[in-house]
Amino acid sequence: MQTIRLILSDKFIWLLSIAVLLATLLPVSGAAVPYASFAVSAAIFWIFLLHGIRLERKEVVEGIRNWRLQSAIFVFVFGAMTLAGLALSMILDSFITSMIAIGFLYLGCLPSTVQSAASYTAIAKGNVGASVVAAAAVNLSSIIITPVLFALLASSVGIIITGASFIKIVTMLLLPFAIGQFIQKWARPWIVKYKGITGWADRLAISLAVYVAFSGAVVGGIWQQVPAQEFLIVGLGVAVLLVFSFGGTWLLGGWAGFVRNDRKALLFGGAQKSIAVGAPLAAILFPADAAGLLLVPLLFYHLCSLTLSAPLAVKLAMD
Repeated sequence: MQTIRLILSDKFIWLLSIAVLLATLLPVSGAAVPYASFAVSAAIFWIFLLHGIRLERKEVVEGIRNWRLQSAIFVFVFGAMTLAGLALSMILDSFITSMIAIGFLYLGCLPSTVQSAASYTAIAKGNVGASVVAAAAVNLSSIIITPVLFALLASSVGIIITGASFIKIVTMLLLPFAIGQFIQKWARPWIVKYKGITGWADRLAISLAVYVAFSGAVVGGIWQQVPAQEFLIVGLGVAVLLVFSFGGTWLLGGWAGFVRNDRKALLFGGAQKSIAVGAPLAAILFPADAAGLLLVPLLFYHLCSLTLSAPLAVKLAMD
C-alpha cells in the first residue's frame, strides 16, 4: 500500500501523462506554433534560472569531501549510461524509427534527476546530502557535457549539432543559470519561502516543453507512421536499460566498498534520468516534430524509473 501511495502521490508523473495525452488530443499546430515555441523558450529560461537560484555553492563544496561517491555517480551517469544508450540506439535502429532509436543515445547522455533522486534516497534511509550534491553537480555539468557528448556520438549515426545550437544552449541554459547564481543571495529566500508555488511552476514549465515537443510529433504523424509494435520494442529497450542502470549502480556500490547508505544514494542518483534537462534541451536542439520522437524513450524511462524507485526505496528502508 505504501508503494502504491508513493506512485499515485507523485504529481509529476500525472503532469507528464496529461501533457502527452493533451498533445495527442489537442496538439499545437498552425498559427499557434510560434506562440507555443516562445512560451517554451520562456519556460526553459525559467527552469534554469531556478536551478541557478536553488543550487547553493556551499553544498557543492561540502559534497566534494565524499569524492569517491561523487566520482562514481558522475562516471556512471555520463560514462556507463551513455555507452549503454549508444549501444541500444545502434541495435534498435534497424527495428524502430531512427529518431526514436537515437532517443536512447540522447537518454544515455542526460544527467540524473535532482528532486526525485533525493526523495527516494530519503525514503530508503540513504545518504540524502550526498545525493543532493551529486545530482546538483551532475546537472550543472550537464549543461555543457550532455550536448557535447550527444553531438560527438550522434554524428556517428548522422545527426549533426550545429554551432547555432550551442549558442542557443549558452543563451537559454547557461545565461539564466548564471543570472540565478548572481541573484541567489536575494532571490533564494523568496524561492524557499514559496517553494510550493515555485515547485509547481517548475514542473508545469517542464510539462509545457513535453507538450509542445510531443505535439510536433503528433502533427508529424507519430501515431499513424509509427506502428504499435515499435512502442513495444521501445518498452523492451527501456526495460533492458532499467536493469542495467539499477543493477549496475547497486553492483558498482558494492564493488567500490561503499557503506550501505552511500550505495542507496548511488542507486537513485545514478540510475534515474532527468526530463527536466532532457525536454528543454531537445526543444533547443531540434524542431518540435523531431524533438517529440527523440523524447519517446526518455518519457518511457522516466515514468518507469520513478515507478520502480518507489517499491525499491520502501524495501531498502527495511534493511
